[in-house]
Amino acid sequence: MTRPQSARMTISGAPCKRRLQGFTYLGLLLLIAVLGLVSGATVQLGALLQRRADEEALLNIGAEYRAALISYASATPVGQPRRPGSLQDLVRDPRYPMVRRHLRKIYADPITGKAEWGTVSSVDGVGIAGIHSLSEAAPIKVGNFASPFEQFAGQASYRGWVFAG
Repeated sequence: MTRPQSARMTISGAPCKRRLQGFTYLGLLLLIAVLGLVSGATVQLGALLQRRADEEALLNIGAEYRAALISYASATPVGQPRRPGSLQDLVRDPRYPMVRRHLRKIYADPITGKAEWGTVSSVDGVGIAGIHSLSEAAPIKVGNFASPFEQFAGQASYRGWVFAG
């Protein structure tokens, strides 16, 4: 005597496989969505960490420029200007016949990636008193600066980070 097979209770399990295939497909879609979210978050975190490293590089390079401006002013011969006319004057001081360097090279701005800097003129309008980044981006670091850079706290953009000598 053979039992009639119904759609609900099959011995072969064919309808059950279809249900499992549907759940497998749904699970795969869910897995792809989660991987996409995690990948997006990882990319954003990586970009944030890179920008933070660029900020640290900007602070280090700015400290180099600040030290070079101070060195230029302290090495001024009598009757010569105390401020450089251009950033190139920090690389090779034109006031001396022999090569005298206050800065090894013109560094690129780590935020913009270009060797272009904004300059701040001295009070008398002759020479450069300081430099700053040309980036309008808002900085990540807004406080807890080292003592020579305490005035950077709360600045709205990197242009406010002026490295003066």
